[in-house]
Amino acid sequence: MHFVAALAVAVLPPLLTMDDAVRIFRERGFDLLIAEAQIAAAEGDATAAGAFANPQLSASAGRSFDYDPRACPGCSATAWSIGLTDPSALSDLISGKRGLRVEVARAALAAAKRSRDDALRTLSLTVRQAVLDGALQQSQLALARELAESTERTRALDERRLRSGAVSEAELARAEVAALQAQQVVDLTEQALIAARLQIAFLLGVRDPAPEEFTIDPALFDRALPEAGPSIDVLGREALENRPDLLAAAAQEARAQAALALARRQRVPDVALSAQYAQEGSGQNALQPPTLTFGAQLPLPIFYRQSGEIARAEADLRAQRIQQEKLRAQALIDVQQASAAVEANRRLVQRLRTRLLGRARRVRDLVQVQYEKGAASLLELLDAQRTWAQVHADYLRDLRDFWLSVFRLDAAVGRT
Repeated sequence: MHFVAALAVAVLPPLLTMDDAVRIFRERGFDLLIAEAQIAAAEGDATAAGAFANPQLSASAGRSFDYDPRACPGCSATAWSIGLTDPSALSDLISGKRGLRVEVARAALAAAKRSRDDALRTLSLTVRQAVLDGALQQSQLALARELAESTERTRALDERRLRSGAVSEAELARAEVAALQAQQVVDLTEQALIAARLQIAFLLGVRDPAPEEFTIDPALFDRALPEAGPSIDVLGREALENRPDLLAAAAQEARAQAALALARRQRVPDVALSAQYAQEGSGQNALQPPTLTFGAQLPLPIFYRQSGEIARAEADLRAQRIQQEKLRAQALIDVQQASAAVEANRRLVQRLRTRLLGRARRVRDLVQVQYEKGAASLLELLDAQRTWAQVHADYLRDLRDFWLSVFRLDAAVGRT
């Protein structure tokens, strides 16, 4: 009911920041709610593993025929009995099997919790990437609209010039084509932005989202670039210590070790104890005088000694150890790749931000003024506009790639 209530009130703020998106995802994300349910299931398994088997109570009653109980004092033709059986619960405790089952279940629960943390790590990166993609589409839409307005002003100017005979009809046609192409880009970018917003809403657990109901914080791409972080060695050690998938793998190895010990302990036979009281009459000549019986029952391990279960548990342990080594190697590679991407994208963004973007805008503005004064051709103006738009679009993509590489580095070292 808590999960359903969380989903029912999932509403995004009008201005969605990166911190808001991550916070809402942690509270209401579909995949995290599924992971929480899996933890609850593992907790139930742990409770069941530590439970004692209930004792069994039996009772019976009967009557003997062709027998005259009046022939002797205390005789009776009615037989009855009551019994109590321990279905190996005491044996299970003394042999240590229950303790090993509890250890297996607790290790599985720890692995489930770490897996939930790893889901938070990886899915938080997915949410951040979706927000970055939405911010990119939003910025590209603003760029496309600015370019469309610029080309529309040029078309309107050429239309006035055509009436005065200052330009040819062919030049006006070129301006009209450029304006229409710019409007096409606006429409396509609007569609891409709607798709990006819907993806964000889905990841954040919103039902029936309306993409126009929220805007991504435009300041997301205006932040200062962070300083260079620690060295690769420091980041690698942090990843090996903190990554939830490595901690989950360690818990799975502990579970496999306990499962192997349990499989070997299962070779010890389970002893079932019983006690029974029965009587049919109470005199010396009774068919069944009052009798108290104690018993024990156990299987003889002659033909099968759990060899299959032990072999399977040994293979599971080997697989978990290999998986852990694989994850350790993958973690170090992830750190190296993410760190290299951060530095490479940092150089691209800094080059564009400090010189190239400003120069391209300056060229466009100068050619625009020259064209309005008749000192530049339409082709020169369109080329300057396209160059500036391409440089600006490259800057936005590189900025998105930089922040994505930063978030990937955080995920690679185990930060959420």
